[in-house]
Amino acid sequence: MRRIHLIIGLLGVVAFLLTGQLMKHHNPAMPLLTPDVHMMYVSRHIYLLGAALVNVVLGLYLREEPQGWRKVLQRIGSLLILFSAVSLLMAFIAEPPLGMAGLSWRSYFGLIALFAGVMTHLVTAINRGADPGI
Repeated sequence: MRRIHLIIGLLGVVAFLLTGQLMKHHNPAMPLLTPDVHMMYVSRHIYLLGAALVNVVLGLYLREEPQGWRKVLQRIGSLLILFSAVSLLMAFIAEPPLGMAGLSWRSYFGLIALFAGVMTHLVTAINRGADPGI
């Protein structure tokens, strides 16, 4: 699972860099867009970075639970975090051109999944044993 998080995280960082270049070379230029469209591009860009960085950190430092309910909950959290990066990339692609009318399930699911995934990892780490790691 660590390797998958690291791969998705690094791909997400690359996607963040590419979307940044897309915004830099956007036609019409970003400052000429309406404020709501500009905000949608920038916010989806930042959301993508957040999901990518969480995946990179998990890819580097995840301590997988050996068994039991903690392992199951940790896997669920990992899947949510992995899917959040994909969903937020889709949100960057689909939502901004429509401005505030472009709000959809993509960014909503991506942010909720990122939050829920991180919280499930937190729960699995609490009272892990003599060395909880936090």
